[in-house]
Amino acid sequence: MVDIKLIRKNPDLIRETVKNKKVDFDVDKLLAADERRRHVIQELETKRAEQNAGSRGGPKPPAEIEKLKKLKEEIKILENELGRVEEEFDQLMLQVPNVPSEDTPVGKSENDNKVLREVGKMPQFDFKPKEHWELGRDLGVIDTEKAAEVSGARFAYLKGALGLMQFALVQFVFGVVTDKGILKKIIKKAGLNLKPTTFIPVIPPVLIRPEVMQKMARLEPKEERYHIPSDDLYLVGSAEHTLGPMHMNEILPEKELPLRYLGYSTAFRREAGSYGKDMKGILRVHQFDKLEMESFCLSEDSTKEQDFFVAIQEYLMQALQVPYRVVQICTGDMGGPDARQIDIECWMPGQNRYRETHTADLMTDFQARRLDIKTKRGGKTEFVHMNDATALAIGRTIVAIMENYQTKKGTIVVPKVIRKWMMGEKEVRH
Repeated sequence: MVDIKLIRKNPDLIRETVKNKKVDFDVDKLLAADERRRHVIQELETKRAEQNAGSRGGPKPPAEIEKLKKLKEEIKILENELGRVEEEFDQLMLQVPNVPSEDTPVGKSENDNKVLREVGKMPQFDFKPKEHWELGRDLGVIDTEKAAEVSGARFAYLKGALGLMQFALVQFVFGVVTDKGILKKIIKKAGLNLKPTTFIPVIPPVLIRPEVMQKMARLEPKEERYHIPSDDLYLVGSAEHTLGPMHMNEILPEKELPLRYLGYSTAFRREAGSYGKDMKGILRVHQFDKLEMESFCLSEDSTKEQDFFVAIQEYLMQALQVPYRVVQICTGDMGGPDARQIDIECWMPGQNRYRETHTADLMTDFQARRLDIKTKRGGKTEFVHMNDATALAIGRTIVAIMENYQTKKGTIVVPKVIRKWMMGEKEVRH
């Protein structure tokens, strides 16, 4: 949620934000609702003050009693009116998108995103590289046909060495983000001035109440969500959906910030509107597993915190020796709650293109205002800033490994950095 004081002070900035983020929203309607709300509050406070003043003292003459009775009725009418205008105001406030950072490119679509850097050497093959679904089928480690019989389209069984690889990747990432020494090196290499606070491992719930999902500004688009009507609960589309609310309605001690978490969970997305896209394999599925980073920090550190998250993502991909590029997302392609969005796209030689595998979202205080998460310093409370970012989207990382590490004989070499968790497997074979 954007601070209403900022909206009043600089409505043109919000109009520009709405335009650049391609959000259908009337800023003037919000300002009018805010004006009505403030007027009713002021009138109500005046009437209540009159009522309090008139109620003091002893017995009242009939005229005074009648006046107090009338005041009580007027106050009740104003309270009902306030309820209506506040409901309208609150609904409008929830629709205001976050203001993009100054360095966010202005653009209409993914074509206007800005490539910041390309890292790693693309593999050269003396054969035509296969796509991951072909490798998975030929090696018997991905089965989408049986999964379609059991669960429908966009589901898969990961079998054998790929099952081991999933948990090898999980162990690898947890080992990195819980190691203060490694985090210090990442911070130093990135040229950042941040505390090397380690991440707290979390297995979060995968079901969330709609009102909490709304506070996270992730309830929409509802057509992307799986809803359980009998319990009025939603399945999360990412671990951050339930990591972010962990401290809602709390005041976090300044000395404990930044608080960093790494959550591992299954995620669910309906992939509405993606009919016909990436139907083969495990690139775009309804159910997938992710390792997600979430942090709560002071306002002055939040951009550096996001850069730190991206540096962790790059450390992981470099360790896996998968070529990638870092992309800054433009206003027309970024999420409504985001102030700054940076993606990592890994090279997929079987597809001969880069594909998005990681996202890092700086929310500033947008979510914290909705969740009421604050810190106290200098005798005053203020909203914390929040960041979330993919550590690894397991399925897409496996896709990148399969396509980049494939051999002429159709096997897949296991990256050295995760072999110790692979039960001695150095290669994925049939």
